[in-house]
Amino acid sequence: MTRRRILAVVWLALLSTSAQADIYAYTGSDGVIHLTNLPQHKEPYRLVMRTPKMATHIARQNVNSIARSEVQPLVKAAAKQYGLSAALLNAVIRVESGFNPGAVSSKGAMGLMQLMPSTASRFGVQNPFDAAENIRGGAAYLADLMRKFGGDLRLVLAAYNAGSQAVIQAGYHIPPFQETQNYVPKVMDYYQQFADGTPPQETGTRWIKPVIQISSP
Repeated sequence: MTRRRILAVVWLALLSTSAQADIYAYTGSDGVIHLTNLPQHKEPYRLVMRTPKMATHIARQNVNSIARSEVQPLVKAAAKQYGLSAALLNAVIRVESGFNPGAVSSKGAMGLMQLMPSTASRFGVQNPFDAAENIRGGAAYLADLMRKFGGDLRLVLAAYNAGSQAVIQAGYHIPPFQETQNYVPKVMDYYQQFADGTPPQETGTRWIKPVIQISSP
């Protein structure tokens, strides 16, 4: 990703708030871009934005790490609220971000469930890097797709990846995009593993939570 595109993603994260923080980026081997204002020396983070000091509406989290087990209460709460399976939410999170709350894709999707800015806004997510907000927004989106596609999970997942219109234009089939063709069975496989109580092993990576949060002025 070019510096210009990285800066565009950063501005999406800082939109609607003033923030005081230098922003660093690191691109993982899987192509996922990680943004933080607390770079870890073990990864090749580089400075992509220096922000001026100013009055802020920023909320800060304690600097700690996050693992799959730590988000389970949030996953279960969102699953219950929207009538979904916790196993499904876990599977989507596993494929979308690998349980990294600071993940940003090359297309600008953010957080655990990789919400695009328009989707986050639609479902009232102000801070896509907050685990609770992101999971709630992703669950709300999945529930909406469940209604739209009559509970057909394959189409729901295809729409989550490629968009509802792509599924409709494909005649209510999985669109002929290689990414989507790979995405649907991958999520379904993880879904079955989580449902069976045999989830994939964690890699041992524990992600640093972003300390920048978006808040309304």
